[in-house]
Amino acid sequence: MPPISLSRARLPATLEIEVLDEYGDHRRQAIAAERPLTLYLNKREIVTLMTLGADPEALVVGYLRNQGLIERREDLVAVHVDWEVEAAAVVTRHLPEDLDERLGHRTVTTGCGQGTVFGRLLDAVPQQPLSVEPVRQSVLYALLENLGAYNETYRSAGAVHGCALCRQSEVLDFVEDVGRHNAVDTLAGRQWLEEGAITASDIFYTTGRLTSEMVIKVAQMGIGVLVSRSGVTQKGVELAERFGVMLIARAKGRHFQAIHAHRRLELDAVPARRPGDKRREKA
Repeated sequence: MPPISLSRARLPATLEIEVLDEYGDHRRQAIAAERPLTLYLNKREIVTLMTLGADPEALVVGYLRNQGLIERREDLVAVHVDWEVEAAAVVTRHLPEDLDERLGHRTVTTGCGQGTVFGRLLDAVPQQPLSVEPVRQSVLYALLENLGAYNETYRSAGAVHGCALCRQSEVLDFVEDVGRHNAVDTLAGRQWLEEGAITASDIFYTTGRLTSEMVIKVAQMGIGVLVSRSGVTQKGVELAERFGVMLIARAKGRHFQAIHAHRRLELDAVPARRPGDKRREKA
């Protein structure tokens, strides 16, 4: 069997950014990388995947295999990844005869998603940074407490994500679904159908990660504060800065990590430090 021409374009899976914690300390925090990688199969664009970049060649081959677009290993000729252009070129000896039909019938999954609509969403976001009112730390804590009354499906069955549209500490609307993108899409749809108006004091909450697609969708809605109990990705941080979105990640109890928070987060409820707390190093 002829050898496969294979690039080795692995990148670090994490990088560090500066965050502001609940004590008002600036420190370094590792976050997951998130990089768009557009897949071309025999020079035909197939999909854009959002990935850590830790093993991109295996990712694109596995995607093509699982989609049934490559049926035999011996059909693979080359897999080359070039991060400068964020592209993966896969060359094969054969393509399915019904390739056009397969690509024309796509099902949007309910999972975390693979960034297939990244480019179109990016074009739809307003180019002017969002204008928002400052958020007080005490309001954030009150909101997190109020959100505890929701998540009914998660408490009884698990396996779902929740999203909420909030006005300061008040929860205006809450949606659960099997995927966080389904939940945010539902809230966006309700906003349009019910002719709701977004204000400068509105906050969006999600139980899922703060990825690029989540930042884009919230920015499309005109909301400039995005809160999550989970972490944040590299591309999410980059796009949040571009669109003027303040991110508050890992928000649980009295703990949080605020990003792009300069003059937008008022520290009016700094908790007492616990004995032995080592998270005090300055960035």
